[in-house]
Amino acid sequence: MASVRDFLLGSPVARAAATLDLGGGRGVTIWQNHDDRVSYDGARGHAFSLYLEGGTGTRRIDGRGARGWPGAVCIFPDGQSSDWEITTHSSFVHLYLPDDRLRADFSRIHDCDARRLDLPEITFAEMPALAGPLYALARAADAGDILFADAAMAEIVAQIGSRRISLRGGLAPHILRRIDDYIGSHLDATIRLPDLAALAGLSPFHLHRMFRASRGMAPHAWITERRIDRAKELLRGTDPLVQIAAACGFSSQSHFARAFKASVATTPSAWRSATRN
Repeated sequence: MASVRDFLLGSPVARAAATLDLGGGRGVTIWQNHDDRVSYDGARGHAFSLYLEGGTGTRRIDGRGARGWPGAVCIFPDGQSSDWEITTHSSFVHLYLPDDRLRADFSRIHDCDARRLDLPEITFAEMPALAGPLYALARAADAGDILFADAAMAEIVAQIGSRRISLRGGLAPHILRRIDDYIGSHLDATIRLPDLAALAGLSPFHLHRMFRASRGMAPHAWITERRIDRAKELLRGTDPLVQIAAACGFSSQSHFARAFKASVATTPSAWRSATRN
């Protein structure tokens, strides 16, 4: 299944003016487009859009004739479809978030079950709480500033609302807190699925399935992200990278570097330098 970005890359007219890889399938792109027709057919992943320039010549043609304007925000939830016509020049920034990463970030930032994520489809709206960090993402893409982009992306996730739903099949909040506390106190060691399952009184198979439902990603991926978070804290200091790798439970400095770059889209050394600058 193609993403919103993939569909735009297939356009003969749309041009990516700036891109910034944020790791883990997340990314920012500033687009320039004009005189085009674009269809997003069940696009994979979530996309947030902000018009930087133009937009008055852009409209949805699949039953919604509204036109855009500079500052207009759109939200494309995972799996949505829409058809667009662009008759005049426009410039817009897109933030792309895979479903599992958005749900995991939502669960962590809001300290709640990932299934409470409420992301409506929105076509052209005044949303200052999202427009501000989307403008910041555009500046970050222009400057290649991953740290600035990370902060803006976190602000966007913080602004997303939750919904009241009857939760079934996941883990109770007190069990999640117990598991999170265990992970946090054992980041420098090997964390095994049976150990987490024992904390919840479940089999490893059922713990894996229920944890993923509640947190939005599998236990291994969640633990890796918590190790990366700890590494970011330590990288603000002066400890050698090999020492940070061990303190965060990575088997070697090279393992640490590979995992860090996959998650953050830059190396630990470059991230440390950026924080100091």
